[in-house]
Amino acid sequence: MMAKGQTTRPTRWLRNLNAKIASIPMILIATVIFFGGSIWTVIYSFTNSKLLPRLNFVGLDQYNRLWASARWIVSIENLAIYGVLSLIFSLVIGFVLAALMDQKIRFENVFRTIFLYPFALSFIVTGLVWQWILNPEFGIQSVIRSIGFTNFNFDPLYNQSIVIYGILIAGLWQGTGLVMCLMLAGLRGIDEDIWKASRVDGIPAWKTYLLIIIPMMRPVFITTLVIITSGIVKVYDLVVAQTSGGPGIASEVPAKYVYDYMFQAQNLGQGFAASTMMLLTVAIIVIPWAYLEFGGRKRG
Repeated sequence: MMAKGQTTRPTRWLRNLNAKIASIPMILIATVIFFGGSIWTVIYSFTNSKLLPRLNFVGLDQYNRLWASARWIVSIENLAIYGVLSLIFSLVIGFVLAALMDQKIRFENVFRTIFLYPFALSFIVTGLVWQWILNPEFGIQSVIRSIGFTNFNFDPLYNQSIVIYGILIAGLWQGTGLVMCLMLAGLRGIDEDIWKASRVDGIPAWKTYLLIIIPMMRPVFITTLVIITSGIVKVYDLVVAQTSGGPGIASEVPAKYVYDYMFQAQNLGQGFAASTMMLLTVAIIVIPWAYLEFGGRKRG
């Protein structure tokens, strides 16, 4: 006989049956489009497809050409620089702004709207705005020179060695507001008694944030990291709007490389190979994290 309150496995499967049935189309579509498309891309990355996909296998030739291309190497370096700095500065600036907003300041709603407003803009608009702001002829450089600092130079979008940092500025301007809102929501979920106890014990505010609050906000940080990382990997339109990959190839990124080879150079095989490398990079990052996050929780 079953113990009281114990349910059979079929009974457990029947719970929330309507919701499970309603989710079937979404699951099928996601499976077919994502996994099917990914497998299709990987297969055709080993072919010499040009304008149209053809199953004419050439082994690793496309990958050899890919990693021999200076443009691809530059795009990987740019993505690494942009990604690391974007993660660090987005989290730090977003958390600091959220901590300041959490002090119940006056006109909080106004400031929150101001900081979040850039996120409502498209990357194309953001790129064009910052292209104008960073233009040495009538942007920041021109304004500061007009007030007497004639030797001031600030033209990142026209300097090959620092152009990626000009793109980073625009990306941070647009995305930091969203990070701030996510962090603020996490801070508002912290029990007020924790702050009262830390003040009674004489713990400095910075130490309370570092040792107590931030560890408690781990799920919020994980969600924020996933959102930021997804935006970093697919960064494309911001680069196109600001520099179109220039000067030269100094601001190339992998997504632009894929687009150019697939739709402009009409070299599908090379575009598929680049796409596969992007997919592999994401998998190397996501799979270990998912195993440690969910596998460890299940074992616990």
